[in-house]
Amino acid sequence: METSIRLVKNKGRLWTLFKTCFIISACTFGGGMVIISLLQKKFVEELGWIDQDEVMDLTAIAQSCPGVMAVNTSIMIGYRICGPLGAVITAVGTVLPPMIILSVISLFYTQFRSNPVVSVVLRGMQAGVAAVMLNVSVTMTQSVITGASRLTWIMLIAAAVAVLVFDADIILVLLVCGVIGGIHTWISIKQKKAGKDGSLK
Repeated sequence: METSIRLVKNKGRLWTLFKTCFIISACTFGGGMVIISLLQKKFVEELGWIDQDEVMDLTAIAQSCPGVMAVNTSIMIGYRICGPLGAVITAVGTVLPPMIILSVISLFYTQFRSNPVVSVVLRGMQAGVAAVMLNVSVTMTQSVITGASRLTWIMLIAAAVAVLVFDADIILVLLVCGVIGGIHTWISIKQKKAGKDGSLK
């Protein structure tokens, strides 16, 4: 009985994963960063399947991996929620809409390119994309700086300066921040362990 209930629940989650990724992918314009706020709103705020910190972690990993960021993020969220099958379902749901849309556009590319109505629509979409990306940036920044340590502030400012001023490679910046964060966490764990050992003595 419990197994059948679990299977039905899992099927429901898989369908929700596919439907959500398909709809978001079909309606998302402007690149991978735009999808983050939409995925966060659905899986964090509405469904509560994962939390904000997990979305941040998965986004950082997806940004560091080869491939399209939107697809990478969807796959990792799908895997986190429903395992390997969830990763496959979210990958298919994310890839299908652009594949269908681009296939249609490629057939009528000349007509689309010279159509003034399409040009106006695309300009309007650019404004919407800018607003969504601003929302993503503000949300992610608030999540990072809430209760942030001194090291987090230093890395945040240094990363911003490296990317905006010196045009540093974003992948390299992420890797360096990840290594620094990992070392800091390892040192903190060692210090806590040493403190516990000292108190036991």
